[in-house]
Amino acid sequence: MKTLAAILLTCAAALPAGAQQTVEIQEWKVPWENSRPRDPYVAPDGTVWFVGQRGNYAATLDPKTGQFRRFELEAGTYPHNLVVDRDGSVWYAGNAAAHIGKLDAKTGKITKYPMPDPAARDPHTLMFDGKGNIWFTVQGGNFVGRLNQGSGEVKLLPVPTARSRPYGIAQDSKGRIWFNEFGSNRVAAVDPATMALKEYTLPAAEARGRRIAVTSDDAVWYVDHDRGYLARLDPASGKVREWAAPGGASSRPYAMTVDDRDRLWFVETGVQPNRLVGFDPKTEKFFGVTPIGSGGGAVRHMVFHRPTREIWFGTDANTVGRARLP
Repeated sequence: MKTLAAILLTCAAALPAGAQQTVEIQEWKVPWENSRPRDPYVAPDGTVWFVGQRGNYAATLDPKTGQFRRFELEAGTYPHNLVVDRDGSVWYAGNAAAHIGKLDAKTGKITKYPMPDPAARDPHTLMFDGKGNIWFTVQGGNFVGRLNQGSGEVKLLPVPTARSRPYGIAQDSKGRIWFNEFGSNRVAAVDPATMALKEYTLPAAEARGRRIAVTSDDAVWYVDHDRGYLARLDPASGKVREWAAPGGASSRPYAMTVDDRDRLWFVETGVQPNRLVGFDPKTEKFFGVTPIGSGGGAVRHMVFHRPTREIWFGTDANTVGRARLP
């Protein structure tokens, strides 16, 4: 166990006219160098869990003390993402080892749930559906999947579009599961009752949605990583609206989340330092553009923690970060 002082990095950038809000960003340097800490998730007790993709570990951060604790995973696991359930069990994606693992934080015991199809070689991003299941994408294998937390049963759905690279994943109020197809200009949805999969073709052939979020009106939002846009898909009509990111065509928007006021947040990774950007759908304006003090390298995924109104993220600069929203 190690304790490190938090590096407080509060930065402000030029905001759009009339926008006076700023975002406080704090980062903690992870003690295991070059381990690519990523995809933090806040447990029920307030502990922040994350994976070290290059370091083959899961770890915790106590934001109050700056104390870290590491749990070793098998060599070659290369964990990509994790989520923590209400009982405190940690579920991670064994991205290079074709399984989803369950870590008992009290004992360190790991239970593995292998993919039933060898083609599903790389479980990617996980999410709970609130009904006892974990849904996940399989990027290279070209699947979306569902793991029943009780029985351990895994069901896989192949994506019709070849090499579609299923990536970010989110759920709407009706329980439908939405995901990006980062290898194509499509977004897809799964009806969990029927397991029917529907693809939505985006109007720009070059569009490449990488992360996805759903607002309370069930509008589906995504960041177009390759073209530098934030976009909104209306599932009823299939209509898409786009807003050019502040950083322009080379901004490479990547990590994305939505807060409790239906404001979208994403990180521009094509600029250095990376920048956190807010967008208010009510005003259709960007705000709170804030550089990430460590530089970020690339912020790949982030989550909004509703009880504290904080966004948590990991960086390729080997930090775990927190943004306190205005």
